[in-house]
Amino acid sequence: VQLQASGGGLVQAGGSLRLSCKGSGRTLGYYALAWFRRAPGKQREFVSGITRSGSGTHYADSVKGRFTVSRDNAENTAYLQMDSLKSEDTAIYYCATPAERFWTPTMWEHDDHYHYWGQGTQVTVSS
Repeated sequence: VQLQASGGGLVQAGGSLRLSCKGSGRTLGYYALAWFRRAPGKQREFVSGITRSGSGTHYADSVKGRFTVSRDNAENTAYLQMDSLKSEDTAIYYCATPAERFWTPTMWEHDDHYHYWGQGTQVTVSS
């Protein structure tokens, strides 16, 4: 199972980026999927999550209203649209899925519930 995150880059504050997470070796549509990030000198933190059908989403307060998570199960791919970017969004962004199909909303923000992780994509926001 592999998750390939891409789409990161350098953008000015106020700009936008769209991250992608392509899965191989498993059908992503059977599993919840989340995005995490790790900023320099900080612990990894939850950013956003989406249920396997795409009908439910969850966001960290710091990105609510600016980021939008989505997925295309036919393409085995999830996305994170990031708008109104701020310098504090600078981080390496990771996508992750759990090993099991069972999922409840209480699991979103705890990274120990996720078994498969992408390699990360760097997002740098200049002020």
